[in-house]
Amino acid sequence: MSLEVRELVIEIDGRRVVDGVSFTVADGQRFGLIGESGSGKSLTALAVIGLLPAGAAASGSIRWNGVELLGMPDRELAKLRGDDIGMVFQEPRTALNPIRTVGRQIAESVRIHERIGRREARQRAVAEAARVRLPDPAAVIDRYPHQLSGGQRQRVALAMALACGPKLLIADEPTTALDVTIQAEVLKLLLSLVEEHGMSMVFITHDLAVLSQVATHAVVLEHGRVVEQGPVRTLLSTPASPITQALLRDATATLWRPDAEGGAR
Repeated sequence: MSLEVRELVIEIDGRRVVDGVSFTVADGQRFGLIGESGSGKSLTALAVIGLLPAGAAASGSIRWNGVELLGMPDRELAKLRGDDIGMVFQEPRTALNPIRTVGRQIAESVRIHERIGRREARQRAVAEAARVRLPDPAAVIDRYPHQLSGGQRQRVALAMALACGPKLLIADEPTTALDVTIQAEVLKLLLSLVEEHGMSMVFITHDLAVLSQVATHAVVLEHGRVVEQGPVRTLLSTPASPITQALLRDATATLWRPDAEGGAR
């Protein structure tokens, strides 16, 4: 499975906010979209899964395994989300429903996509909670989001995204709201799950040091346009654009360590 974005343009109320963005994510690749706030990286991801905000319109081409997603009917896109493409959002507190238990929320997508019964869905929720290493999975699924820590809520969001076994995971700044220690734990978990299940991943961030830990290739966005792209190791060692140089200066995460093949650990 591969994702191909070609000349993507997104306009909101007539204002162009993404302008001709193109990139390809190969099967099993860990790919990054990086840029400052307002660069268009999150809108690009939302266009892939058909969840652009009201007033936004997209043109160009977004192909998943050769199938055009732009213009696809909502019903077909809804089936694609979860089954083929999962997404983890930046702030789990707002992504999770505060009046539903986390187990019900993990199981919901499974019940929709696989049409299984309530009892089996609960068993799946326990299994998914265990997979993302939540403590005491059988008990934690009966809790509400406000009863969990930030790191635990992000693990719940990850479990929801992975419950139906997607081929591509989009992670939109999934550790920004966490402290450095929890951030490192979540990143390590995310990488292990992606590698274990052979998924592709699009990781969105404003932090080049974080990106260096999870992605091998990336595009740099500024004001909705691609200003630089290539292996993450090259972006780190010889950044060509002023915005990439600024992102490198502002990097705040754990020091990156490129591996012998030019990827990121």
